[in-house]
Amino acid sequence: METLLVITNCPDEDVANAIALAVVEAQLAACVNILPRVQSVYRWQGAVESASEIPLLIKCTAAAYPALQALIAERHPYDIPEIIALPIAHGLPAYLNWVAAETLQ
Repeated sequence: METLLVITNCPDEDVANAIALAVVEAQLAACVNILPRVQSVYRWQGAVESASEIPLLIKCTAAAYPALQALIAERHPYDIPEIIALPIAHGLPAYLNWVAAETLQ
């Protein structure tokens, strides 16, 4: 079972907590880490912007990713939220098995 690390940034703690809870409750992710605020600098609609954001690190299976992406996009307030998935090439087998067991296939 392929395991993914999905990253998204939220505008505040309320949105971060709501998304984290929703994806775990829906069994689209086994675990979500809510990180401390970061400062993001990016180009948006031709201008350089800066914003304080809350990163989420979401662990899920590749099979659950399409539904996970849809849930995040539906609940996220940004027009185009950052939602990126990175494959986990290696990890403690027991942990990766736990992610698979706790995530809908």
